[in-house]
Parts: sequence; structure tokens; C-alpha cells
Amino acid sequence: MSSTDKPKVILAYSGGLDTSVILKWLCEKGFDVIAFCADVGQHHEDFEAVKAKAVSCGASKCVVTDLRKDFVENYIFEAIKCNAIYEGRYLLGTSVARPCIAKEMVRIANEEGATYVAHGATGKGNDQVRFEMCAQALDARMKTIAPWRDAEFIESFKGRSDLLAYCTKHGIPVDAKPKSNYSIDENLFHTSYESGVLEDAAATYEDSMFKMTVSPQAAPDKSEFIEIEFIKGVPVKLTNKTDGTVKTDPLELFLYANEIAGRNGIGRIDIVENRFVGIKSRGVYETPGGTLLRDAHMDLEGICMDREVKRITEGLSNEFARLCYNGFWFAPEMELIRNSIDFSQRDVTGVVSLELYKGNIICRGRTSPNALYNPDLASMDIEGGGENFDYNPADAQGFIRINAVRLKTYAALRAKTNQS
Repeated sequence: MSSTDKPKVILAYSGGLDTSVILKWLCEKGFDVIAFCADVGQHHEDFEAVKAKAVSCGASKCVVTDLRKDFVENYIFEAIKCNAIYEGRYLLGTSVARPCIAKEMVRIANEEGATYVAHGATGKGNDQVRFEMCAQALDARMKTIAPWRDAEFIESFKGRSDLLAYCTKHGIPVDAKPKSNYSIDENLFHTSYESGVLEDAAATYEDSMFKMTVSPQAAPDKSEFIEIEFIKGVPVKLTNKTDGTVKTDPLELFLYANEIAGRNGIGRIDIVENRFVGIKSRGVYETPGGTLLRDAHMDLEGICMDREVKRITEGLSNEFARLCYNGFWFAPEMELIRNSIDFSQRDVTGVVSLELYKGNIICRGRTSPNALYNPDLASMDIEGGGENFDYNPADAQGFIRINAVRLKTYAALRAKTNQS
């Protein structure tokens, strides 16, 4: 069968052991495999070496796309705008990267005339759901090949030794470095560590594991002072007041946020989370720049967002995080939330001053041309609300009485019930 007669498949390819075996296996199954590698800011990745390995394994070509700018502007900053956090702790570093990658994967598939996409995600994780849900939302005709759910593939490769034997048989180069005793997923938003020894929820780890951050104990003994400017909820300028560095380009700004937060020991967590497929999973994450920008953004909202709008957006933020984590980035409900968040950010413009010290982000002040905060109205030293507000403290008496009506009614019911 000539290559023009073979069905085309776009394989999400990392150059690692699993996807290299999958690439060759797909070729043996009669597919014309086009490898796709997304540059989302993996640390020290040699993409030319990845391309060469893909072709040596049988790919007809390997496409590497630099998605870093798109990732920051259209995915990370979307998460920052709504203060997204899953289960109150996880900043979605892997979750938010998947739709960015899947969208480019589908674009390449359409450009190449491919009817299949393939990935190396396991059958127990979230990524299989994220990749496939996003791909089907973007192109309902697209079919997915998931080898780690394929009975024949699983029977052939029951462990790492089987994968290595296959590589030896087919001349697939294997990284000579010893395998880490945990798995790593990395991009410019975060680095995650899970599986292996970390599957024991009580197991500790070496500090040398981390790539983006130093420990708070090893951070400098001197504070670093910065300012972050936002326009409509989006960070547009980061100024280091200590050394004068200024960043305004979105990608450069985010990378610098990673740098300064990382060297000050900011952004590490160790959690057990709930996967969409129903399994609890332990993950250790470092998200330095994301932690810094989210903290600054939340502080700015405090001065220029209405109380009830804030209450509603907190619910939207939780839903955004849940949908993103579960793979529904391109769902209509996510579109509704993102548009609602955009509306809520109309007045979230201003500057937040921060001190970074040994894992701590300490707010030192904030200003906004759209501030709802009024010093005269809030002051304990000015009677009433100042010149511009008609506020009479005596009105609070009636306000309290009205709001206490239902509490008194409930207390009376409880007293009656307890007597009977």
C-alpha cells in the first residue's frame, strides 16, 4: 500500500518511550503517521531531536508548532481572569494546556487530510478525556486512536520491559538517562509530578525534583518588590521595583513572572485530587508565575469589583475550573462562562504592588482608576460618607432589624421545637 492510500493519523508525539512505540505500532497497522509536537514551553526540550526521532521511527513527517504565545494569551490569561482553581488548590497547569494542543492538532489534521488523531494518554487519567472531548468538539468527524485502551496493544505491552524490548527489535533509540521514579508533565504554566513513588500518598520526595522553583528555605533572604498592571483583568505590565526590569509582551511577562516567583520559592503544592474518571490521584505541582498573577488579580478585584458581581463570579470561577479540568473547554457552557467573565472584568484595571519573600506573596498596596473603594466612606474618622455620599450610621439600626427578622423567626421555631 502506497503512502497515498494509507489512512492518515496525527499522533500527539513527545519523543518519549510510549509515544515512540505507539508511532511505530501505528505504522505497522498500516497508518501514515504524522507526528505532532506542541511547544508549550517544555523546559530545555530539543525539538530538532524530537523531529529526527519521529521520522526515524517511521513518521512521514513531524510538525512542531510553537504554541507558547497562544497558550499564554488565550488559555493561561483566561484562567487568570476568572481566578480559576480546581478543588480550591490546583491551578490547572496540565488541564488548560490540553485544549490549546488539541486545537492545533485538529487544525493540522484538517490541513493534512487526516481522519484520525492519536495520543498516548493512559486509560486511567484525565488527559484521554480532555484530548478527545476537545477534538470532537472542534471536528465531529474526527476519529481517535487511543492505544492504551486497545486490547491488542495492552496485551503486547504489559510494562516498561515490553516497551524497551520492542524498541530494541525495531531500532528505536531510547534515552540512556535512568528513568525518573515518577512521571513529569511540563509546560510554561507549571510542572507536575505524579505516579511511581508518588502514588504512595504518604511518600515524600527530594527537593531536587523541582524544575521551576527553589524551596522557600533556599530562597533569598532579601525581599523582592514588584508591580503588576492589569487592564480588564489581563496582566499587561510587570515591573521589578528592585532591579528595574520591565516586561510588557504577554509571553515575556509570563516567563518573567515564572522566573521571579520561582526564585522566591512561590507556587509549590502537594495534593490529592479527584480525577473526572472517578479515581483519586496524588499530584505535586509547581506553578510559580500563575500563583503570582492569580494572587495579584484577586487583590485588584477587591478594590474595583462590585460585591454581588464578585459573589457570582466566584461561582463561575469554580465552574470554569471544573469544566476545564474535565475537558469541556470548547463546550457551550464554557463559552457562556468566559463571556460572562469578560463582562465582569470591564473595570478590573489597575496596579498591584507586591513583596515576594520565601514562598510568600505579600500585598503592599493597590490602585485603580475604577476603584469602588472610597476612603471617606470607609473612614472611622469621618462622620457619614463625606461630601459625595449620603450615609447615616443611624440607618444601620433598621438595616440590622430587617435582616434579623428571619433569624428571630428561626430561633422561635427552634425554641418551640425544643420545648415539645
